[in-house]
Amino acid sequence: MSSPEPRETVEATVRRVPRYGVFMAIGVVLGIIAAGILTMVGSYEPSEVLDVVYPPGQVFGFALLWTVPIGIALGGLVAILLERIARRHDRVVRVDRETVIEQD
Repeated sequence: MSSPEPRETVEATVRRVPRYGVFMAIGVVLGIIAAGILTMVGSYEPSEVLDVVYPPGQVFGFALLWTVPIGIALGGLVAILLERIARRHDRVVRVDRETVIEQD
C-alpha cells in the first residue's frame, strides 16, 4: 500500500466574494431610514373616506413593511453584481499542500 505524498504543489483559485449578510443589513438600515423620512414627510389629516387619522407610529410601521424588504432585495442585488464583477478578477495561484501522517 502506497502512502500519500507528504507534500505536493497544487493550483487553487483565489476569488474575493462579498458578504451577502452585510449588504442585506445595510439594506435594512437604509429601509428604516427611508421609512422614517416617509413618516416625517407624510400628512396626518383625517381621511375623507374613513374619517380616521393614522398616528405617526402606525404610519412608520406600515412604511417599514414596504421599505425594509425592498432594502434587503436591493442590498442582495448589489452584492450579486459585485460578485459578478469580482469573478472577472479571479487568480490562479500555486500552493503547497502538506499531508501530516501520524505514526503510532
